[in-house]
Amino acid sequence: MLQLSSDVTFNYEVLRVLAVSSYQGADVSEVLDAAGQIRPGDFESWYKQFSKAAERVHGIAKAVDSCKHPVSARNALFREATYWRSADFFLHGNWTDPRINELWVKHLAAFNKAIALLPVPGQRVTLQGDGFKIPAIFYGSGSKEPRPTVIMCNGYDGAQEELYHVMVEAVLQRGMNAITFEGPGQPTVRREQNLGFIPEWEKVVTPVVDYALGRKEVDAKSIALMGYSFGGYLAPRAAAFEHRLAAVIAIDGLYNFGEVMLHQVGPELTELWRQGNYTVVDETIKGLLANPKTPTPVRWGIGQGLWSFNTPSPSEWLNKTQAYTLDSVVDKIRCPVFVGDAENESFFPGEAKRLADKLGSRATHHLFTAEDGAGEHCQVGATQLMNQVSLDWLQDVGFRR
Repeated sequence: MLQLSSDVTFNYEVLRVLAVSSYQGADVSEVLDAAGQIRPGDFESWYKQFSKAAERVHGIAKAVDSCKHPVSARNALFREATYWRSADFFLHGNWTDPRINELWVKHLAAFNKAIALLPVPGQRVTLQGDGFKIPAIFYGSGSKEPRPTVIMCNGYDGAQEELYHVMVEAVLQRGMNAITFEGPGQPTVRREQNLGFIPEWEKVVTPVVDYALGRKEVDAKSIALMGYSFGGYLAPRAAAFEHRLAAVIAIDGLYNFGEVMLHQVGPELTELWRQGNYTVVDETIKGLLANPKTPTPVRWGIGQGLWSFNTPSPSEWLNKTQAYTLDSVVDKIRCPVFVGDAENESFFPGEAKRLADKLGSRATHHLFTAEDGAGEHCQVGATQLMNQVSLDWLQDVGFRR
């Protein structure tokens, strides 16, 4: 595949922004123009170019009369929101950076205006969790009859708003409803409630299912849960306890997140961590994070982990990640599970097949290939194909139990 940056993480993230153009989230030339001016591995350069793109598209959106041209206004606002969200992506290494909140306010403002212009406007709701609030959005199919509904959550670094361009629009096209949400550790909850990830993801999902069942538009027997990226762990975890779900889609499947994170820090630091040498681990990793020459997968990956798990201590972050395994709960999952896998999986290699094997007959394991342009993590760049395969499965198998 054509490389969009010599930095492996930047290459993937540019492809990720390009990918949402399939469902009105970006325009190809706007993204390529920004990407072409970004210095590989330079987080400030990334911020500068995507914030510049967002400002430019903000002007385009503002110039459209949304009463006369709602589609034009909506699409420009969606693109603006994407670029603000993208500008924020590499800033979380410095928790005190005011841009983390400033960009998010702009992102949410643009996105909210966009979903208000949908044929069936998206509805923001705030649900009550166990000691936290759950921001969610309901997207109705427009049908007068109860319809199947797909609940969706993102993962380690993604916002629920991104999911509109990942799967929501595809679900609506198929005559189903969609609900997106965020829990602790995810972008808006992390910012507004200062909460990091929790392993008991069912505490987030169950209030969302309760809410869905309270809506007349929802077919109570046809509610599915999709988890995207790290959500490919979170969704199966929730399904082990929330048995009102008809099916789960894991894009891509993830069985033991804690092991993956230990692999990321490497064998030497892992051994020091296992021995309890937390001071050495913290000092070493903080030194890596402060060094701009540290490879981006390490510098961004760990920095994002500290922010999203809400701890400044790398050793404490590693301690927390060890709770994220399906070892003790996988046998409690009752519903069918679509386990997506990627031939070139770089973040969680081998984990999808591991989950599918543990689930046995409950799983449908699908390997997306590089030949089909779908071999990257979460099929980024092949969103149409990902939706075709996973949603066809949902309609043919998941809702036919």
